[in-house]
Amino acid sequence: MAQVRNKQVVLRDHVTGFPKESDMNIVETTITLNLPQASNDVLLKNLYISCDPYMRILMNKVDVFEGLPTYTPASPLTGFGVAKVVESGHPDYKKGDIVSSFTKWEEYSLVPSTQIFCKIEHIDVPLSYYTGILGMAGLTAYVGLFEFGTPKKGENVFVSAASGAVGQLVGQFAKLSGCYVVGSAGSKEKVDLLKNKLGFDEAFNYKEELDLNAALKRYFPEGIDIYFENVGGKTLDAVLLNLRVNARIPVCGMISQYNLIEPEGVTNLTNIIFKQVHMQGFLVPSYYHLYPKFLEYLLPHIREGKVVYVEDIAEGLENGPKALVGLYSGRNVGKQVIAIARE
Repeated sequence: MAQVRNKQVVLRDHVTGFPKESDMNIVETTITLNLPQASNDVLLKNLYISCDPYMRILMNKVDVFEGLPTYTPASPLTGFGVAKVVESGHPDYKKGDIVSSFTKWEEYSLVPSTQIFCKIEHIDVPLSYYTGILGMAGLTAYVGLFEFGTPKKGENVFVSAASGAVGQLVGQFAKLSGCYVVGSAGSKEKVDLLKNKLGFDEAFNYKEELDLNAALKRYFPEGIDIYFENVGGKTLDAVLLNLRVNARIPVCGMISQYNLIEPEGVTNLTNIIFKQVHMQGFLVPSYYHLYPKFLEYLLPHIREGKVVYVEDIAEGLENGPKALVGLYSGRNVGKQVIAIARE
């Protein structure tokens, strides 16, 4: 049986506060590139791994997500990725197939076939896209905006963390729906990206705004119909003062709160009553059944250049900890991806 090196990123211990690169170790083990007889598992060579904000929550000691346990110290991180099938014990997957899968942060992973999300059929777009625009981030943007935001032509849409993996797509989908779209981000570079490449009507650097309420009134003098929530905290509090009647708030994430020992309070919640707001949290795994419909919607837009996607690709698994930690200080520009192997 052939054995090869298998580099891994493992968690040293559960994390409190902001994660550090030193909370993770790079280790080398070996793996056998053969499956035991009668196995239903699939052996994968990982090509691209996704860095996602929710991963910080899995570094805590207490489980939060139903069906997604916290990381185990001294074990590899887990997440979504694109991989090539090396060996398969399942008839749906053959050697050489490219798949989207929940996998481990390592060069090779042995996974149950149930962890494979889908076989990748459309390879006329970059494979890395299946960690983002054609993966969990894209489906999250699609579900949040269309299932819960229900945009109508002429409505006003605000997107926080707008240059990130999800936000950049929400803005573009909303523009395709005929909406007026404003995004917030944390640097001039990201604001320029939103306005000049991603097609947002307006964008602003929230770090330069001393009064977020005043900033939102400036960009939305008639109020906000849809707020796509990625941030939480002070941004959410200011948005609640600027909503129109029957506004919708799809709640995707609250990245400003993940590293706080004591989360910030939100004081303007009574506006949910006064403005008759529909605020809906969601987890995208509950909507995987919409993936074929999502691909049907999005692939033509990508091929025609009507939707673009910005990626920030870190080369090599050894750069994984730096890339992941960088998410929480806004170091990345666009979707953060780790390239482990190109084929």
